[in-house]
Amino acid sequence: MEVKTNIGFVTLLLTMIAGYCDTVTFVSADAVFSAHVTGNFIVFAYQLIKGSELNAWVKLLTFPVFIMAVITGGRMAYRFTNHYSIMFWEGLLLLLSGIFVAVFTYLGIFEKWMMYAVAMAAVFAMGLQNSFGKLYAKETYGPTTMMTGNVTQASLDFGNLLRNGFKDPDATASLKKQMVTIFGFLTGCFLGAFAGKQFGLVTLIAPGIGMLICYFYHRKI
Repeated sequence: MEVKTNIGFVTLLLTMIAGYCDTVTFVSADAVFSAHVTGNFIVFAYQLIKGSELNAWVKLLTFPVFIMAVITGGRMAYRFTNHYSIMFWEGLLLLLSGIFVAVFTYLGIFEKWMMYAVAMAAVFAMGLQNSFGKLYAKETYGPTTMMTGNVTQASLDFGNLLRNGFKDPDATASLKKQMVTIFGFLTGCFLGAFAGKQFGLVTLIAPGIGMLICYFYHRKI
């Protein structure tokens, strides 16, 4: 027997986690985007022109890490029958990353290269989530790690409602779904900004726990 999927809950949780992780790594790991990896192109170009060459080249490392994560997620999909197995490994990776930061910070030996390593672990975790979204698109209301497509769809839906006097049930239903993704991601960004500024990368423990809860809720029993 498999627990019935609550698509709204899964969508909200995944978008919050993506927004949270993206902002935490940006705030606490030298402006590294962990979910919107294409944003690292911008940071790379800016830091390179600014003269921070070493910090800039680290941004490009996110792309092979992300690619490896997506490939890994694809292999998991063929190996495991439970779709949410990908979430388990994503959650475990985030949780262990946060614990790693906590331990080495407590010991007073948390160095810069460790910061970048943790950021890359977060990138890998978000790569797994991206692969989940592509492989199991019907499990969510839309992409959970990038909002451009969701905002575009929400704008189209709102335009249809304006044209039809707010009497288009399909557009209304679609708009509500897109608002879940956008609101979830934005909420995650706010939480990640606060957590990252106040406590740093150790707060990756929180999304790790959230992802594991989602996995155990939806696993086969």
